[in-house]
Amino acid sequence: MSRIEAPSSEGADTAATGSLVDLLLGGLPAEAVLTDPDVTASYAHDMASFCPAGAPAAVVLPRTVEQVQHVMRTATALRVPVVPQGARTGLSGAANASDGCIVLSLTRMDRILEINPVDRIAVVEPGVINAALSRAVGEHGLYYPPDPSSWEMCTIGGNIGTASGGLCCVKYGVTAEYVLGLDVVLADGRLMSTGRRTAKGVAGYDLTRLFVGSEGSLGIVVRAVLGLRPKPPEQLVLAAEFASAAAACDAVCRVMAGGHVPSLLELMDRTTVKAVNDLAQMSLPESTEALLLAAFDTTDPAADLAAVGALCEAAGATQVVPADDPAESELLLQARRLSLTALEAVKGVTMIDDVCVPRSRLAEMLQGVDRIAEKYRLTIGVVAHAGDGNTHPTVCFDPADPDESRRARESFDEIMALGLELGGTITGEHGVGVLKKEWLAREIGPVGMEMQRAVKQAFDPLGILNPGKLF
Repeated sequence: MSRIEAPSSEGADTAATGSLVDLLLGGLPAEAVLTDPDVTASYAHDMASFCPAGAPAAVVLPRTVEQVQHVMRTATALRVPVVPQGARTGLSGAANASDGCIVLSLTRMDRILEINPVDRIAVVEPGVINAALSRAVGEHGLYYPPDPSSWEMCTIGGNIGTASGGLCCVKYGVTAEYVLGLDVVLADGRLMSTGRRTAKGVAGYDLTRLFVGSEGSLGIVVRAVLGLRPKPPEQLVLAAEFASAAAACDAVCRVMAGGHVPSLLELMDRTTVKAVNDLAQMSLPESTEALLLAAFDTTDPAADLAAVGALCEAAGATQVVPADDPAESELLLQARRLSLTALEAVKGVTMIDDVCVPRSRLAEMLQGVDRIAEKYRLTIGVVAHAGDGNTHPTVCFDPADPDESRRARESFDEIMALGLELGGTITGEHGVGVLKKEWLAREIGPVGMEMQRAVKQAFDPLGILNPGKLF
């Protein structure tokens, strides 16, 4: 269901003649409006490579819903683009500024408004850090599963905007499955509520899901009702070494076909393992071609690990090492969490792809990436949420070398083409943003694009919300 308040014309007449900054200051404290170019430049882009960013006219840091509404009414009156931002940890350019825009940073709206153990929900503002929410609900014996690799920095609003995932998706699913309801400020400043607080609810179109993954192009999320689960037991992790990526992918298929439900099933290729060792001296086995990490948070994780370990050995694992306790398990997971940082250290800059393929085609994806790396003479490491087929081929390159930068971009595109050929998708959890908008059209086709643009037109007829993103 949805509820929309009556429109307000407050400030519309003066907006036509006043300057942008003066009008913003009419409903915001001075410290919430930043105009120093040296400061606003730091808000111009997220963490993606090869994504252009413009110079914002102002950066606004609201603390209340009413302040967000004031920003949107001002922007509508002056026809000024608005680019919503969280912590700018995204990897697709979705938070990049456009010239003359208002950057609307929601990081100061960071309150956890409610934690309800009976209804198993949390109500939060968009600037709440993912890890902070996880720790807060944990004190109530509850669990918020979505855990992107940047969970210590990324915000819930950003997670919703990009429909982010994480290491636990194989068992618990992605952000979209935990967003029950939203309060959204629309382009003209009206406030709309979608969804529910109840365990069930199917009234009307599912507008809540529509906003999840919309990258701020339909409205500004100012509050979210999130579903929670009971806190599971601490997980135990198993590490399995393989002499080939194909054998590791075969093990993944055996685990999933066998009906097992790991809380985590992650793969690191030889390039990634070496990079992690070089960065953190973690003594991971560099002789391996692929390292598979499996975890269970069941009541008897040791038995589950033993069963999966046997499947790994049947698939050709050269060594299987189950952790004895949560501390040893956390050490193994730390190696996985360091993967992207370690690969960035190889050359200084990376392009992180986000191609998801059917699990049954995972081996073909990794083999294809190896061929692409050889063709373009580049270092490309692959880490993957193997249990759900979501691969992150990470292209390492020197941005000061024009030829290497060109090859990096071409290899990135070829990896996306490979993913589509294998029946996959161009993004499993990072979003489209600027980086992949040309590929979105290839994936969903002309009719799909027509419908997506129609939805955008309905919510944002002036085209001021995060223009130039998605399509």
